Amino acid sequence: MELITKKKIVKNWFMILQDIITNDIEKIEKKKNIFKSKNWSRGLNQGGGEFRIFENGKIFEKVGVNFSEVYGKFPHKFKGQIPGTDKNSNFWASGISVVMHMKNPHIPAMHFNTRYIVTSHGWFGGGMDVTPCLKDVNFKNWLHKELKKTCDKHNKNYYKKYKKWCERYFYLPHRNEERGIGGIFFDYKKGNWEKDFAFVRDVGLLFSKIFNETIKKKKKKKWTKKQKEIQYLKRGRYVEFNLLYDRGTKFGLQTGGNVEGILMSLPPIAKWK
Repeated sequence: MELITKKKIVKNWFMILQDIITNDIEKIEKKKNIFKSKNWSRGLNQGGGEFRIFENGKIFEKVGVNFSEVYGKFPHKFKGQIPGTDKNSNFWASGISVVMHMKNPHIPAMHFNTRYIVTSHGWFGGGMDVTPCLKDVNFKNWLHKELKKTCDKHNKNYYKKYKKWCERYFYLPHRNEERGIGGIFFDYKKGNWEKDFAFVRDVGLLFSKIFNETIKKKKKKKWTKKQKEIQYLKRGRYVEFNLLYDRGTKFGLQTGGNVEGILMSLPPIAKWK
């Protein structure tokens, strides 16, 4: 399959998934056309994207669903830092990124993204992770059971490998703590394009299943003012990670991405002690 065809197929899937997720959110909120949508451009012939944001819902305090397709030349400082850029500075990248911050402290914050990047060669990356502010062992066990089930459909080694990668990645070294209860994370995936793309599609559909079922299980739980304060403090940790360590944030800002779309991951209210 030609590279141009692969790019088109991947891009179309990410756009379809953006629609699937935003439609799911509107069903949960029981209201249509709730998203503020904005198209953005990097400049002439350098691509762009669309980010959709919804705030102050019955369930979602803030949720962003971002699609992008960008291309051009990497800044010189990227040379050698990203695979395939030591001799060739041209790149193409497309992806979808979702961040959910919930009104109810019993419902965890959730993050998901998948992407396909092409330099002198192409690869997939992405994953999902969940950040509760209140402990729930049964929920954690259910989450990882679902993740393992999907990973095992593709390769029996994926879950263990990508779970560990997620734990290492979503870690705050200055706090000596993990951001949440884990998930899966993978990058530089370029073994077999058809199989890798099938896995990426299933990860996207799994995320849709997980956030729908999680909200259904937890949305009617009552919360206290104290629990809401705990949520605000946990969101502070979320902000620290995204601004200090997140590679996607850095990649987007350093390649001329849309600032508002990139920083959609930040919660509406966070606190620090």
